[in-house]
Amino acid sequence: DTYWRAANYLSAGQLYLLDNPLLRKPLTMDHVKKKIVGHWGTVPGQNFVWTHCNRVIKRYDLDMIYISGPGHGGNFQIANTYIDGTYSEIYPNISQDVEGMQKMFKQFSFPCGVPSHCAPETPGSINEGGELGYSVAHAFGAVFDNPDLIAVPVVGDGESETGPLATSWQSNKFLNPITDGAVLPILHMNGYKISNPTVFARMSHEEVENFFKGCGWDPIFVEAKDEMNDGIDPEDHIAMHKAMCEAMDSCIEKIKAIQKHARENNDAKRVAWPMIVLRTPKGWTGPKVVDGKQIEGSFRAHQVPIMMDKPEHLEMLKEWLLSYHPEELFDENGKLIPELKALAPTGDRRIGSNPHANGGLLLKDLRLPDFREYGVKDVVPGETQAQDMIELGAYVRDIFTLNKENKNFRIFGPDETMSNRLMKVFEETNRDWNNEKLDSDEFLATDGRVMDSMLSEHMCEGWLEGYLLTGRHGFFASYEAFIRVVDSMCAQHAKWLKVCNQLPWRQSIASLNLILTSNVWQQDHNGFTHQDPGFLDHIANKKADVVRLYLPPDTNCLLSCFDHCIRSRDYVNVLVTSKHPRQQWLTMEQAVKHCTQGIGIWEWASNDCGEEPDVVMACCGDTPTLETLAAVAILREALPEIKIRVINVVDLMKLEPN
Repeated sequence: DTYWRAANYLSAGQLYLLDNPLLRKPLTMDHVKKKIVGHWGTVPGQNFVWTHCNRVIKRYDLDMIYISGPGHGGNFQIANTYIDGTYSEIYPNISQDVEGMQKMFKQFSFPCGVPSHCAPETPGSINEGGELGYSVAHAFGAVFDNPDLIAVPVVGDGESETGPLATSWQSNKFLNPITDGAVLPILHMNGYKISNPTVFARMSHEEVENFFKGCGWDPIFVEAKDEMNDGIDPEDHIAMHKAMCEAMDSCIEKIKAIQKHARENNDAKRVAWPMIVLRTPKGWTGPKVVDGKQIEGSFRAHQVPIMMDKPEHLEMLKEWLLSYHPEELFDENGKLIPELKALAPTGDRRIGSNPHANGGLLLKDLRLPDFREYGVKDVVPGETQAQDMIELGAYVRDIFTLNKENKNFRIFGPDETMSNRLMKVFEETNRDWNNEKLDSDEFLATDGRVMDSMLSEHMCEGWLEGYLLTGRHGFFASYEAFIRVVDSMCAQHAKWLKVCNQLPWRQSIASLNLILTSNVWQQDHNGFTHQDPGFLDHIANKKADVVRLYLPPDTNCLLSCFDHCIRSRDYVNVLVTSKHPRQQWLTMEQAVKHCTQGIGIWEWASNDCGEEPDVVMACCGDTPTLETLAAVAILREALPEIKIRVINVVDLMKLEPN
């Protein structure tokens, strides 16, 4: 309880204080930030969960990461990683003393400081809090092929109302207890969003329990009393701690029992995994009433519980901060007392130092076949035909073969692997599926490595991001028109990478690779609904230091581009290609040279002979290339004296000005 109190004090201090971090001088307005921005409502509950995660890590010697789902409240994770020493190890200027604490307080949600959510700068984070809905998906992506890892996604009850999060409860149908780790979701019900109640909080205990049991979970409840239930008095902190201890121990022991049975008996049959529903007051331990209005336990605790716009609020802030008794928590130099420091895990067992949350530390290169061996031979431009994605499928199949032992590569996509003509991969692996199977099903297995049995772009993207962020490889295959569903997810991941590239302690991870087939040009039967090239626009407005757009015009170019992308680090790579039979243009040697340059003159299709051309025909992508070369053929026949130069672009970002 004292440890939790220390975390709460450090979290509240980050919201308010510029100076006087331990209140050893009379508090004045000069010690307080001029503009208070940040969030408090979710913070004490997350500090409570983190404290209990630390306890079970030590008791059971666990490999555990924490994923913060609520949109803000990053001060809680900074506070906890500061307590266990991780933060000061990464940022030595935030030292374990009064001076370091003052700097930590000042930088939070402050110009040239750190964001108010769990950002790339936050040790132990793989989930950016700026957009809601992906914590559980990221958690499952993290534990696929990580048999000893437990991911704890803390789901805000506001976050739980988003489509991606609501969908992600079904992820338990894809977890293999033999080869994968475990996810222990904690739904943090504190009752309110920014200014509205949450849906779950206004459901009865029985309805919430039935919901999660219906999704295949085994829910355990730790509930503080409020108007909706007769739980534990939230003022009785010790009773709440005891209830959470029992719940956490029960969950860990159930997880270990499930895994032990599955691994000793080679039995991957799906079971009901445990989860926790934690009900606490919003803004717990904070001010109860300000200016006659309820704060704790109401929506008003969501952001800043006390605005510093009235002189009397200074005294209220002082009383609140002193209620945590900082004089009992820190020594005369401002260092956490040894008895509290001893409660935290040490080394890589600390959540903030867990290497899975800095996945580049664990990244192994893929073993890759020679893509040239899969190319189309003896290409006669415009006469030879092939299906680009079918040939790529053979190459991807053999990536699975070569990396069977490492188990660090998967395909993700919304039920489109066959449609996208990657069927050759099923010669080596199956679809991941840990649910009921019928004899009429095809390519379903509990150990499958193709994640395409969930018809949700959000889910597939979230799984893949979690997989990449914890040090593995993969790609997302989907239709060009419907990749728009994850526009914002890709943008958030690109932002994450851009910030990580500026943090020397963040290690490089495999790129987020997206293959878009069923492209906008070839929609003879689907029509207008499937014709939306807007994802290219969306990605192209980013900088080339973090995104790349490839439009290979034929099979050999696709193989060369894909090989480059799957080897790359710290990019969002988008490949737009065809899955239908079509003309081939370049030999493998020509394709490698062309893709390496990204843009080039196709001399075999030109007749300017190196002189100044009369007209330049430029093209990019499969169908525009076909139409351009058809136009060139017509022009050359009708007007043979015209000098034409044909330019093809395969790396669209080569056109970006320096």
